[in-house]
Amino acid sequence: MLTKAKEWIEKAIKHLDVEFSKLQLGRANPVLVEDIRVEQYGSLQPLKNMASVSNLDSQTLSIKPWDRSVIWAIGKAITESWLWLNPQTMADSIMIKVPSLTEERRVELTKVAKKMAEEAKVWVRNARADSHKTIQNAEDNKEISEDDAKDYEEELQKLVDEANKKIEEHLKKKTEDIMKV
Repeated sequence: MLTKAKEWIEKAIKHLDVEFSKLQLGRANPVLVEDIRVEQYGSLQPLKNMASVSNLDSQTLSIKPWDRSVIWAIGKAITESWLWLNPQTMADSIMIKVPSLTEERRVELTKVAKKMAEEAKVWVRNARADSHKTIQNAEDNKEISEDDAKDYEEELQKLVDEANKKIEEHLKKKTEDIMKV
């Protein structure tokens, strides 16, 4: 009865971790730019589908598109992203020097992290709402007793509370990482 809710909650937390890994902490990491959407031949594609992204050193990323005609589109997409990176276009590649974080940028990143955590909590609330409907329908159709429905509701609330606690812990850890100089 609650397996779907558990799956959604796990997905929400995993998604949050993936999104947190994309937050720039003053170090070059290919994950920062891999999912940026770039217009190619009239449709939007993730950067990882059209180029290889690698580290040259701890502060520099190198992007080598497989089709040189999309270099400008990649540079434009990176510039317009929320990452505040400044790509340097070369003949057949793009270089990105990841700047050290300023205090102002750190505060901005904590706001972005809080927004991501709130989105994960919305996923959890949606999972709770869907499961609640399932439980109510099962009770209304006499598939489960009123006592069983209450037990399921209590178990569902425990799952939601645990998930929200995990999300807050992940947010706290990420905020500490961001604010660490």
